[in-house]
Amino acid sequence: MMNISSGNFKSNHILFTKQYLGLALPTTSRWSTLSKRLGSACRFKLITSSWNSGSGQCRAVAELRDRWMEFQGIKNWEGLLDPLDDDLRKEILRYGEFVETAYRCFDFDMSSPTYATCLYPQSSMLTDCGLDKSGYKVIKNLYATCATRMPRWAKRLASSPQSSWIGYVAVCDDAEEIARLGRRDVVIAYRGTATSSEWLENLRATLSCLPDDMTAELNYDQPMVQSGLLSLYTTNAQCDHQSLQDTIREEIGNILDKYSHDGNPLSITVTGHSLGAALATLTAYDIATKFSNAPIVTVVSFGGPRIGNKSFRCQLEKSGTNVLRIVNSDDPVTRVPGFVIDDDADDVVQKGTDHVAAGGMPSWLQWCMEDTQWVYAETSYSNHCSIDDGED
Repeated sequence: MMNISSGNFKSNHILFTKQYLGLALPTTSRWSTLSKRLGSACRFKLITSSWNSGSGQCRAVAELRDRWMEFQGIKNWEGLLDPLDDDLRKEILRYGEFVETAYRCFDFDMSSPTYATCLYPQSSMLTDCGLDKSGYKVIKNLYATCATRMPRWAKRLASSPQSSWIGYVAVCDDAEEIARLGRRDVVIAYRGTATSSEWLENLRATLSCLPDDMTAELNYDQPMVQSGLLSLYTTNAQCDHQSLQDTIREEIGNILDKYSHDGNPLSITVTGHSLGAALATLTAYDIATKFSNAPIVTVVSFGGPRIGNKSFRCQLEKSGTNVLRIVNSDDPVTRVPGFVIDDDADDVVQKGTDHVAAGGMPSWLQWCMEDTQWVYAETSYSNHCSIDDGED
């Protein structure tokens, strides 16, 4: 069963059941499985992204070129989610392949001297991951820095660098692809949690106020987001890497200077899975808030958790950011503040507003779901429907 919900404002989510997408684990079959889920749920025989649309390609190209602003959420995806529009489905899959590339590029081998770095050169990254015909070029590697230090006892079990490669920025630079898309698209793609230090940041499930330079206006209700997430986004490395936020702002500034007046419409799409989904929302908000001349900024997120309070969601809506949130309805990670869930554990210690994983989660999960401080990066939903995919 696939449930699709559409909202009143510039944010929506799509719920998928039966396929667990909650934890960020390195598996090359993850995206092909979701592709099948999207296809079977809507009864399409050919499961492809919009890069390879098969028969009727001319019509599909015209549809995409003429409707790209709709697919980027300019009309809140009205009429596209119930049932799921075929061309939008292909676009979702296409952005999912960018996320899959972020996983494939990451070195998960803890015994490797290149652990937690990118496996491929920037110039050939997309080609090495099978996206050589995407029409995009990677222009920047992205690194996130953890402020939380590994305890001494944990270092004996697993080493974990403070700064790790977490994604990339790619720009569509192929003339034919720009014509097909109807604009020059910028993609920022993030992987999910991978290192021990990042898991520690995930455990910091308290709310922290956004810094002044990320707040569009002064409100009585302060915008707040998950502490570990904000730390990953804003912490500077001690030596060789600037903060993820500084890198994003610098690169987006360069992109706007270079491409804003080249005759092609510009769009920015931020995508990611799990932790990467949360970072994608925060990144898109930061771009829309920081740059008054920013083009359409859209989030296409997969398996993302709740990341902030109602004031943050309000500021996100006011910024004009469009959010399309794809989740598995059975995934507990998407229903809690923070991101960490231990399926094998059986007890949790709760101290005030701090949550420390000491075991399992039943009562803690229930408490989190009822905590009114935490909200999704969406508004309330008015329309609900279910589409039977033909499976029991």
